[in-house]
Amino acid sequence: MTSIKDIAKIAGVSISTVSYALNGSNKVTEETRQRIKKIADDLKYVPNMAARTLKRQRTNIIGVYVTDYRGSFYGELLDGIKRGLGYYDYDMIVCSGSRSHLFIPEKMIDGAIILDSTFSTEEITQFADEDYNLVVLDRELDYSSVPQVLLDNKGGATLAINQLVELGSQKVFLITGPNGSYDNRQRLEASVKELERFNMSYDVINGNFTEASGHQAAEFIFSKSPQVPVDIFAFNDEMAIGIYRYLKDKPYVIGRDVRIVGFDNIEIGEFLEPKLTTISYSKHRWGIIAAEKMIRLVSNEQAEDELIYTSLVERE
Repeated sequence: MTSIKDIAKIAGVSISTVSYALNGSNKVTEETRQRIKKIADDLKYVPNMAARTLKRQRTNIIGVYVTDYRGSFYGELLDGIKRGLGYYDYDMIVCSGSRSHLFIPEKMIDGAIILDSTFSTEEITQFADEDYNLVVLDRELDYSSVPQVLLDNKGGATLAINQLVELGSQKVFLITGPNGSYDNRQRLEASVKELERFNMSYDVINGNFTEASGHQAAEFIFSKSPQVPVDIFAFNDEMAIGIYRYLKDKPYVIGRDVRIVGFDNIEIGEFLEPKLTTISYSKHRWGIIAAEKMIRLVSNEQAEDELIYTSLVERE
């Protein structure tokens, strides 16, 4: 592998001169800079990022931590984060798994945006105590140095339940996400509170935010031959799609015999037949705001908490 020392030997200059040239310093002439860059290109020189990071104490890379990559939820959110960081000349890497947590203390990244239930709150607060830059999207913390950009899950769940109440529902099936999910807990808490306010019957069926778990939940519900109309609040659209798939060859008509409300407003919901009523919010804006909070932290500025509001998209 080519080193700065190799370039310096061929160019007949010092190692420091090569370093100045490759890093855009005005301590060398433009003629020297271009000559050294050509030699570096000819030798296919790749900068040693670890060494540069130690010298500059900054990588200009932010880690975005997610629990997994399944489903269509993450694309728009990650694009928002990428665009928000790119405006300030920062890149991002998307991380999943406990080993990647080491990127933070090893300073391979300048900060972490966390939407990852595998991080314990204790781990996050420990990193915060050690002055690492963190923004969380998946939990509430009583920690002023860790800004939270949270989704208004309770408001969205309340809108979903109220929609079913207005349709004259007698009983609601709640299909939940994984137990460790902050979003799931918030949606469940708000749904139960609203249903009990109206003295409505409900059943809770455990899912995990996947289409397959929605299909399994539907199989369980309709194996009991429930009284129609059957009203379902699926805590995300992926599970709602699983319900649609289950009912495709069944004698139930969605919209008449089965009324479904989802959450997340993923693009495919608009192309289902009938179109899926769902809870919407801007995932792109969520990502951009998270990126802006991170840039404030790496610039040693104060970053406040922020809430991403939801709305009901009533379709068929």
